[in-house]
Amino acid sequence: MNKTAIALLSIVLLFLSTTLVFADSESILDASIKEIQNKLASGEITSEQLVEIYLERMAAYDKQGPALNAISALNPEALKRAMELDRERLKRGLRGPLHGIPLLVKDNYETSDMQTALGSSVFAAWIPPHDATIVKRLREAGAIILGKANMHEFAMGFATHGSLFGQTLNPYALDRIPGGSSGGTGAAIAANFATAGFGSDTCGSIRMPASFNGLVGLRSTVGLSSRHGIAPLAHSWDTGGPMTHNVSDLAIIYDAIAGYDENDPVTAASAGHIPKTYTAFLKTDGLRNQKLGILRNLWVVDPEDKEVAEIVSIAVEDMKKAGAEIVDVTIPGLMELMMDDIGGFYAILAELRSDFNNYLNNHPSAPVTSVTDIIKSDLLKDEELRSNFKTAGGVKPGSTHEYLSLQEKRERIRQVVLVAMAQAKVDALIYPTVRQKPVRIGEVQYGTNCHLSGNINFPAISVPAGFTKDGLPVGIEILARKWQEPLLIQLAYAYEQATQHRRLPPTTPALP
Repeated sequence: MNKTAIALLSIVLLFLSTTLVFADSESILDASIKEIQNKLASGEITSEQLVEIYLERMAAYDKQGPALNAISALNPEALKRAMELDRERLKRGLRGPLHGIPLLVKDNYETSDMQTALGSSVFAAWIPPHDATIVKRLREAGAIILGKANMHEFAMGFATHGSLFGQTLNPYALDRIPGGSSGGTGAAIAANFATAGFGSDTCGSIRMPASFNGLVGLRSTVGLSSRHGIAPLAHSWDTGGPMTHNVSDLAIIYDAIAGYDENDPVTAASAGHIPKTYTAFLKTDGLRNQKLGILRNLWVVDPEDKEVAEIVSIAVEDMKKAGAEIVDVTIPGLMELMMDDIGGFYAILAELRSDFNNYLNNHPSAPVTSVTDIIKSDLLKDEELRSNFKTAGGVKPGSTHEYLSLQEKRERIRQVVLVAMAQAKVDALIYPTVRQKPVRIGEVQYGTNCHLSGNINFPAISVPAGFTKDGLPVGIEILARKWQEPLLIQLAYAYEQATQHRRLPPTTPALP
């Protein structure tokens, strides 16, 4: 074969390989982990090509095009890691369902190969020496950490805006917020910048972005998975976990991350509460003969809540059609119990100062040594954040009567919820994840129902319930008793399969 023929053959092969990637990029959008693994197993695509597809979408849509601004850092070793995992797959076989799957993590998850900035100029360029436990377990399972997602600065807000990376946009409406504080993850996974992503939830920071971006998000029981290496807000509220396109992906991921970690002693309580596999609860008839309670306290609180309530009411009817028995549940005084002078967040601020100072004490390489340093820093531009840190600084230490009274109040909330569920004989409670649709950027978001799960430490899952008339996603939240994640997965999966509300954002279509 002459040089001209060889050159022509090379061009043809290059064209065919490029066509494979581009053709497959559309079929990859919203594909489940199982479906992607089938493509990887058949050789239809490689993990290297999968990473290239996601990087290509980020290049087109994150800093230009709609400029979602969802990504705060990219892993420079992602392609190399993907090639290594492709070779390992051929030589040694599959590590498990996450082998070669690209994921994103929130910017408060420690990563030893990328900066962990917490969305703040105060922590710009800081690279911790170790991975967070969840990151470590994901890597061990064969996942590729593709990059970091933007977050509301120090995880203290619903808008996902910060001094270092600015404002993240909602891919369903570019003038709207993506929710927070894990809004970068929500926007990125909605726009298919990775197969799934991780956030942290103190009061709604996984569930709100899931609701606003048409995703599934679970706030697990505190202690189901490790918080080690996730920058804290409040130790008795914080938990980390995934946001996914579908419930089956969430179940697969929890198989990889759940369980005891000696670096987070609270996880010892998970012993005996973790099934052999969460995927065993992916049952299409999972709503049949289940008795669920509509928690009317969290349905319509303000007149502006009615639009979302109507959509979630239709979701309830769909649950009935799938076999669930639905009853009304009202808990007298519930909202008053959960609220305080600063919107129900005082108990979080009561733990913030000591928890964050302890975190900094354990990280001598961090750019600041205390909350006081943060307050004094010229790099902290947001006066509301500064005020929150100051308020936290004014809260008395955790051993005081004031703090213990807060914990006693949380126990009272837990008891009234348990009593109400027992009297109504319900397996779970349902209500809107957020009672109002995402606001326009710069406005204040109202309507969060995040306080219930956070206060009583019961797990709650948000699953897509439909869309507003102007095309904005709405989520329905299902709350169950402590350690009942398997039940939540079962209920959410059955509802998801019966309705299939997830659809791609209009601003980030398949690339031509």
